[in-house]
Amino acid sequence: MWWTHIHGMGDPAHLAQVVRAALDATAIPPAAAAPAQQPAIDLDTAGIDNALGRRGSADGGIYRFTIARNDAAQDSGHVVPPGTGVNTALNFQPVGGGRAAINGDFVVTAPEVQNVIQALRRGEITWSNCTTNSLTDEPRLFYMHFWAVDNAVALAKALRTAVDATNAKPAQ
Repeated sequence: MWWTHIHGMGDPAHLAQVVRAALDATAIPPAAAAPAQQPAIDLDTAGIDNALGRRGSADGGIYRFTIARNDAAQDSGHVVPPGTGVNTALNFQPVGGGRAAINGDFVVTAPEVQNVIQALRRGEITWSNCTTNSLTDEPRLFYMHFWAVDNAVALAKALRTAVDATNAKPAQ
């Protein structure tokens, strides 16, 4: 099992206790403390940033981008903050020689799906699946997962075309 999506409304402390009880019923270990110093990212991060037109951040040896949509998502009439996962996520894991294994997901609307697929295919990036996480979201959002291993900057250029095919917030 890779992902389990949950939904809850109410007292934050009570919701946290319920989620904690659910996690305790699994084999998921508790979160580890963040290392005092981030491991070096053996990639041309400036080239990746330039290709994507925004700055990534190091996180445990992964170089990642979190890109919010320009439209506000709602679910059951409630605004869904970008921090709850309605962002495009791009992850670069160094594998040596300037190459990266990339994965993540694009958060797209139905009219954006084919344009993102075409952009990924042109960049020789495999999209593995397209899912929904809610039955009542507005706009209706789909999550397109992808994967590739190649030159990190070349992959970033291909991902930029796919990002530009979505209603992503402009880089700041």
